[in-house]
Amino acid sequence: MLQEGAHGKWTVSSSDESTEENSDNEKPSTSSLLHAARGRTSGPQYPCSEARKAAHKRKASPLKFSDTSFPAEIRPAEKQRPSQEGLGWCLSSSDEEPEDQETQMQKETVKEEKNDAPKEHSLNFHKENELSENLKAEEYCEAQDTWDLLNGGNPFRFFLTKVRGIKQSYNSGALHIKDILSPLFGTLLSSAQFNYCIDVEWLVRQYSQEFRKKPLLIVHGEKRESKAELLAQARPYENISFCQAKLDIAFGTHHTKMMLLLYEEGLRVVIHTSNLIAEDWHQKTQGIWISPLYPRLPQGTTGSAGESETNFKSDLISYLMAYNSPTLKEWIDKIQEHDLSETRVYLLGSTPGRYQGIDKEKWGHLRLRKLLKEHASSVPAQESWPVVGQFSSIGSMGADESKWLCSEFQESLVATGSDVTTLRKYDVPIHLVYPTVDNVRQSLEGYPAGGSLPYSIQTAQKQLWLHSYFHKWSAEVSGRSHAMPHIKTYMRPSPDFQKIAWFLVTSANLSKAAWGALEKNGTQLMIRSYELGVLFLPSAFGLDKGYFHVKGKLLSESNDPATSFPVPYDLPPEQYGSKDRPWIWNIPYTNAPDTHGNMWVPS
Repeated sequence: MLQEGAHGKWTVSSSDESTEENSDNEKPSTSSLLHAARGRTSGPQYPCSEARKAAHKRKASPLKFSDTSFPAEIRPAEKQRPSQEGLGWCLSSSDEEPEDQETQMQKETVKEEKNDAPKEHSLNFHKENELSENLKAEEYCEAQDTWDLLNGGNPFRFFLTKVRGIKQSYNSGALHIKDILSPLFGTLLSSAQFNYCIDVEWLVRQYSQEFRKKPLLIVHGEKRESKAELLAQARPYENISFCQAKLDIAFGTHHTKMMLLLYEEGLRVVIHTSNLIAEDWHQKTQGIWISPLYPRLPQGTTGSAGESETNFKSDLISYLMAYNSPTLKEWIDKIQEHDLSETRVYLLGSTPGRYQGIDKEKWGHLRLRKLLKEHASSVPAQESWPVVGQFSSIGSMGADESKWLCSEFQESLVATGSDVTTLRKYDVPIHLVYPTVDNVRQSLEGYPAGGSLPYSIQTAQKQLWLHSYFHKWSAEVSGRSHAMPHIKTYMRPSPDFQKIAWFLVTSANLSKAAWGALEKNGTQLMIRSYELGVLFLPSAFGLDKGYFHVKGKLLSESNDPATSFPVPYDLPPEQYGSKDRPWIWNIPYTNAPDTHGNMWVPS
């Protein structure tokens, strides 16, 4: 049937319409496993979403833009922006062609991956003429004093990931996973990696050579064939063990992204937004919070010793206990043995289940509501402050905004320590930042970047009302406008966007599966997925004004790292224009080439 709205038209057959509530499209697929079983090793050998599979295929077998009316010299998208008016959105076939070539991404990262493999024959690697400008930049970054980076001028301990292909100055202060797992952060004894999408072989290579045989626990949510493949990936590594997260509610995922790093010197917690695959650490905008190095408590210490003012230690233990896994007991004990009192952020997680009573406020958006009511300072006229959500995937919101977005979810986002019962929630502007088709087309990766933005046509065509809230991805402030976001952030800025009352970086996309939805007349919260993030509140950083400045906004205070928060994208956000459309991964884009001169046909 034909669907038409303010952002285009498309054709959808009834058999293609999705009934899944969780439309994050971050669900494991086993087709790559079947390819492996048949002897084809060209595709990704880790479970991934259908959208990521399509991106791999298009990198392996790109479709060149065929419109000869455009001179070759202006085909790259940076130099040519044809109108998209009248561009039809046609749902592609679900049948995928076999992948027959190694992906370009694999080719692009082969140098990176060889660098850290044992190589007696490449000691002069850094002298080779083929060393790219970006590798030189990365080498320069690695020469920085990482210890100062962690403990010096970044009181928030919030970092972005390094991006290849941008100016070196924009990677200053950014981190790669190799930096995090390097000896500069500590002498590693063991580690635990919590994640959704995992390439075991690649992950092992990110550890420094001397740490690759240290005990490694991988916490995942895979089942059946996907689980078998994950275990098969790890078979060559005797030091790797697994913990399977229970997912008893349909369409839930283990989406949390966290590292627990135990050192001779202490313990560190890393909460971030990247999958454990090469693509997520290459040319995407990702967020990382890195804890201080937590020292061991004196032997025999018991009770609440080592707790922070933000209750981070007990909240982290509660989160790990929610897995109900004996495998994690060892890590819970390790956390108990360390002093986490220097933590200044609040932990905000989601775990699958149906929660009532006081348990209803332990997870999801009701957890955010509780934290804001108890710890966020009231600011004059704050009832007019908007809310901003930024994410890389979108679930089903319902038939209109009153079903979830502008009711229970918005009520949590606008909560403060003051009485907001008289607040008319619809008066609070909501700005949702999600890439347009042109954002993706003009990105460093081109159209394949959209494989990490799995908003599907089946979901989009049921909620056209949502698109009026959309704003473009723009990140000139961090030099990452062309590095598509896989980071997810939420915040409450002032109307002039010079201040923010709070800031959250999390794995949670805009979905009820991630944040939870009320049931039974509001007496029960149902959550499908595991998610984890950290909340930054001014009061936890000794600021009594109730807000952070946005870095660079106020000349008088923009250089003060203690009061200026580094928001990773441009404020104020720019609303979609009449010709802008949200990126939808499973429809073709053939009217204009991307930065590599290619089209996007996902099937």
